[in-house]
Amino acid sequence: MTGRTTRTPLRVGLVGYGLAGSVFHAPLIAATEGLALDTVVTSNPERQQQARAEFPDVRVAATPDELFERAAELDLIVVASPNKTHVPLATTALKAGLPVVVDKPVAGTAAEARELAALAEDRGLLLSVFQNRRWDNDFLTLRGLLAEGELGDVWRFESRFERWRPQPKGGWRESGDPAEIGGLLYDLGSHVVDQALVLFGPAAQVYAESDIRRPGAETDDDTFIAITHTGGVRSHLYVSATTAQLGPRFRVLGSQAGYVKYGLDPQEAALREGRRPATSADWGTEPESLWGRVGSGDSPLTGGGRPEPTLPGDYPAYYAAVTRALNEDGPNPVTALEAAAALDVLEAARRSARDGVAVAL
Repeated sequence: MTGRTTRTPLRVGLVGYGLAGSVFHAPLIAATEGLALDTVVTSNPERQQQARAEFPDVRVAATPDELFERAAELDLIVVASPNKTHVPLATTALKAGLPVVVDKPVAGTAAEARELAALAEDRGLLLSVFQNRRWDNDFLTLRGLLAEGELGDVWRFESRFERWRPQPKGGWRESGDPAEIGGLLYDLGSHVVDQALVLFGPAAQVYAESDIRRPGAETDDDTFIAITHTGGVRSHLYVSATTAQLGPRFRVLGSQAGYVKYGLDPQEAALREGRRPATSADWGTEPESLWGRVGSGDSPLTGGGRPEPTLPGDYPAYYAAVTRALNEDGPNPVTALEAAAALDVLEAARRSARDGVAVAL
């Protein structure tokens, strides 16, 4: 891969300034040494005003075409627009000779993700997928426990990304139009499946149950995915907007001990509140009362096991890694082929839920 070596910050064009663009990408790009947020693309006048207020030096474009007309002035494109635009925008950027970061899911199908990966490889350009929850505090803590062998051989991995939203909010994420690539399977499912594959390797078989529970909802809002990994671990993954009582974020059961962790990583809430990594000395940390517990034979809710200090979450590490990759000093933090493997699982889950069968990969 051909990288870019430069002493000046890499100029970033950000397409999309909704939730993903304004809450996640723009603040993290601005906080990353070696990156400069050059242009934000949004046609919404209120979002244009918001971008200028938050980043006074940023340029604003109304359409992606306006951005690509200035491709020679940019060093990286970040696609944070609605899911259905990910493939066409990433394709245009790569053909313009620009490295690309794409928010998850990178595409609607694994085949499209692999086509994008092949195009990037052919052009010698970085194509990275924003799977930020690889840098969640609980996930980093669990990876450390597994690396140290604290749990023994892991037998079962339970992961929950649950919410209580009894009324649909509308918008493309909850649209029933397949072209929108909406629904929780592809939204929160992209996170939990990616995490399971990173921790326990490729999937051999997938079974899923997917329902539309809420009145007026158009697409899945309550989904369960079971993965049998090639190494023998079984992952049970839950994504839901209809969970009146939230379960543990992680419950990991091994031959020596288990790890149970409640609560979500605090970084999204901090970003929504306007906090920024560069000005928060305690970025990504949580109070001791939220630490998970490691032990065997007793429930963590009745004091079983020992408290396990939660490592700080580190979303800024993603763009720091992207910067190193572009400057030829480091690997791509999340490849499109890794994202394609997760999409294989999501597609299998959709087939399984539809047909009521387990799907072999």
